[in-house]
Amino acid sequence: MEIQTTNGRAGDADVRALAVAVFKDEKADEGVLRGLDAATGGLIKSAIDSEEMKGKEGETVYLHLGEGREGMKAKRLLLVGVGERGGYGLAQVSQFAGTAARALRARNAKTVGLVARAPDGKEEGAASAAVEGALMGLFELDKYRTSEKEERTIDRLVVVSEGADAGGLRRGAERGRIVGESVNFTRDLANEPGAYMTPTIMAQRAQQLGDEFGLEVDVLDRARMEQLGMGSFLCVARGSEEPPALIVMKYTPEGGAGAGEGLLAFVGKGVTFDSGGISIKPGENMELMKYDMTGGATVMGAMRAVAQLKPPIRLLGVVPATENLPSGKATKPGDVVRAMSGKTIEVINTDAEGRLILADAIAYAKKLGATRVVDLATLTGAVSIALGDVNTAVLGTDQSLIDELSTSTSRARLGATT
Repeated sequence: MEIQTTNGRAGDADVRALAVAVFKDEKADEGVLRGLDAATGGLIKSAIDSEEMKGKEGETVYLHLGEGREGMKAKRLLLVGVGERGGYGLAQVSQFAGTAARALRARNAKTVGLVARAPDGKEEGAASAAVEGALMGLFELDKYRTSEKEERTIDRLVVVSEGADAGGLRRGAERGRIVGESVNFTRDLANEPGAYMTPTIMAQRAQQLGDEFGLEVDVLDRARMEQLGMGSFLCVARGSEEPPALIVMKYTPEGGAGAGEGLLAFVGKGVTFDSGGISIKPGENMELMKYDMTGGATVMGAMRAVAQLKPPIRLLGVVPATENLPSGKATKPGDVVRAMSGKTIEVINTDAEGRLILADAIAYAKKLGATRVVDLATLTGAVSIALGDVNTAVLGTDQSLIDELSTSTSRARLGATT
């Protein structure tokens, strides 16, 4: 999909369909709606006055404009409710874009314009959020469906922000493209069935990333892990016929970075299928355990984005990839294993495989020089029970790093670009 930006009038956007956000209780003679309402002959005012469009979040009204309307190149207009003006931020921009992109693709619009009504002073961030939201909203989980379906795609997406800095819009849209595509890359990895996303295949995908985006990639096989004394990781892999892989991805900024600047490592759990091992899980919903490599997939997606965004710091991505299955060779409850760090571990429950593989992965990251480690894992359902499916638990031993992570996510929501 081609992505463009414009800081001209919304009505001048050369697209088939134009989507615009509408605040709750907003009038048609306010802001950007005023010019669009005039260009459409009062259709927006009619939709608002009739209360067909009240501006509630997620509400949509689709208008056919016909041909030959002066001041409006688009032939279709989609009004999308975004809720209260006071609560409108970049998260809402992203949601608006996703809703609009899905709705207009379903109506076979090949060229789409998104009027990115940026929160005050955040035009660049809004462009990023709009593109990111549109790309994420268009992601489909239909890769293996065999039923016939009509293929509908958006060929060109235009982000419209009247009067904004043209360079800032382009930078924002490009950042949104990189992040959105990398999120969808992660989703694609995570949704693969275990038979199609083995540790070997996961390592191959990492090597493809390295070739495409200039990352240095190294994959440790069982023999190298044995030499390093990774008994904790290897005890999990013992029950499977599929060989394990320790995936290492390195990013070094252009011009290099001094060793004194430290090395940040992302370490992600990559259990491509988790049966629980000898301590086998209940059969109900076990098919969902193909998702137990989502931490590792997230690391790979993050490194994909990093390689394109090119931050001025060194980064390391480490993914211990393995299956956890029961067999005659599998680790048994009560076994004692020795980790790379030299510590011995008594395995009481083989379904605690995540901490076993991460122990050696983190030790190896430290061996490679990591001074700070962010561990990403699907370790326990208790977190979702405690916090729901929106919030994420952050636990650690370095409060300054925890604070830095929290601040960076807040900055992303508020539209910072650095």
